Amino acid sequence: MKNLKKIIAKFNQAKILVAGDLILDQHIWGNVERISPEAPVPIVRANRRNYVPGGAANVANNISAFGAKVSLCGVLGDSKDPATEKFQLEAKKLGIDTKGVFFEEGRKTTLKTRIIAGHQQVVRVDWEDVHNVSRHIKDKLIKYLVDNIRKFDAVIIEDYGKGLLDRQLTRHIIKTARDFKKIVTVDPKENNFDCYKQATCITPNRKETQNAIRYLKMNDRGNLFRIYKEDLLMDGDIIKAGEEILEYLQLESLLITLGEGGMWLFEKGQNKPIPTVAQEVFDVSGAGDTVISSFTLALCAGASKLEAAHIANFAAGIVVGKLGTAVTNCRELLERIK
Repeated sequence: MKNLKKIIAKFNQAKILVAGDLILDQHIWGNVERISPEAPVPIVRANRRNYVPGGAANVANNISAFGAKVSLCGVLGDSKDPATEKFQLEAKKLGIDTKGVFFEEGRKTTLKTRIIAGHQQVVRVDWEDVHNVSRHIKDKLIKYLVDNIRKFDAVIIEDYGKGLLDRQLTRHIIKTARDFKKIVTVDPKENNFDCYKQATCITPNRKETQNAIRYLKMNDRGNLFRIYKEDLLMDGDIIKAGEEILEYLQLESLLITLGEGGMWLFEKGQNKPIPTVAQEVFDVSGAGDTVISSFTLALCAGASKLEAAHIANFAAGIVVGKLGTAVTNCRELLERIK
């Protein structure tokens, strides 16, 4: 317990770069009093709304909430897009540095609108472009990364499949981070799994792990990947899958998140189950972002992988007890650990 407290006390000393897909989350809150006469759907009487930078920016928001310095590297849409302007305004309010964010004319900034009645999300509406960003924009991102990598203790890669992190750029980010001896963690997209080789850690959930097995089997021409079971239901299945992925991708560690089943941490020659500490679950939106941000912060503060995983588990247990895409802070984290 003393170690965990000392680690959390050092969170505010970390400087982290988050690279990935940028999203603006809009939440509309209200109550349902009747069903629409036009169709069998509830009428939500809206009473408030808020905007929060999401996607990779939600990881940055988590890091900022913990008191650390954080910068974003990514792409927004057309500079005249209202969602682009709102994203920049909200990011500034949260203390997130956006010097590494670039704009692509003719592109929409991804906007996700969640309509919430009482404690229940009723529907989500997405506006987005998911085509690959231009070569010109990627060159700008690479230049920013190379020019600024020395300033950071760690790089987090957040892949939401919105057109930014193609295979070449993902490999370049990991290689650059490793060349400068920086921690590099990845919230993965399953169809890019073989791009994450030699990362410090990747943090897939159960479904992403299952899909990774299918993907790696299909692309393993040397037949090195030996897992054949794809429905990871039992602890033994998780252990075999984790050990194979760890070895195949040459990772320092692998942290599989299992929802109500907690987490499972893999390092070379050992694996550890970490039971959930969530007291109640209202909304799992963004819980994975809290996991990777707190895990990476703990590593920056000198934690072992196991200590970092326990801290991440406590942090995730807090945010799933809140509605919406929520964050936590050092005070709440220390209270929960007590």
